[in-house]
Amino acid sequence: MAEVIAVAGKGGTGKTTLCGMLIRYLANHDKMPILAVDADANSNLNEVLGVDVEATLGEIRERIVQDDGLNDDAKIPGGMNKREYMEYKMGSALSEEDDFDLIVMGRTEGKGCYCFVNDLLQAQVQKLIGNYRYLVVDNEAGMEHISRGTLPAMDVLLLVSDCSRRGIQAVGRIAQLARDMGIAPETMKLIVNRAPSTELAEGIKEEIEKQGLDLLGVVPQDELIYEYDSEGKPTSELPESSIARQAAEGLFKEILGF
Repeated sequence: MAEVIAVAGKGGTGKTTLCGMLIRYLANHDKMPILAVDADANSNLNEVLGVDVEATLGEIRERIVQDDGLNDDAKIPGGMNKREYMEYKMGSALSEEDDFDLIVMGRTEGKGCYCFVNDLLQAQVQKLIGNYRYLVVDNEAGMEHISRGTLPAMDVLLLVSDCSRRGIQAVGRIAQLARDMGIAPETMKLIVNRAPSTELAEGIKEEIEKQGLDLLGVVPQDELIYEYDSEGKPTSELPESSIARQAAEGLFKEILGF
């Protein structure tokens, strides 16, 4: 069974960039095969990784309904029911790269469709997980995918915050939500991202302690990330000279042991 690493945090903290760095770190240490799952409907993990995604699960579902006539039995190939036909079509949502594969959940239009895409994501992950050594999930802040069983139980949960007091409070609520839901990963750590220096202010340290968070470490602000993003370059491919990459990989080594 794959080891499951989930990265969670509110928007704007650099969560997805760190998730992309983690996937590249695993690949660079020959920990393939890796399945990356973009389970945040508002995320852009594919851009961070430099992957052109043909379609998300949500978009494929819409195409099936609108273009393939899912409600018309005559348009479904013989020997298949509607559910089997949809699962067959969903296979095209897997983007296969040299070092990892990627599934992007996305969302669909219309009332109630988001829950249905959750079901589709669950079916695809359950079908594929046995083929991978690591499953890395860019998760949404609400942890719904984990609590509903959409995604398998986590081995590691990395909580990402910026270096503000409000940011620490927000990620503290995510950690408490995980506890309230009975989510108990073997390891749950905090990464403070985009810090002005590697040393946090005393007030931030106090807030981390108040929230009951276990600080793994700090990743400093890096202008190279801004430059890569502005130029449309995948931020997961930052050079070794990047101070953010150096710091992040040091934390990954500490928590993963390689």
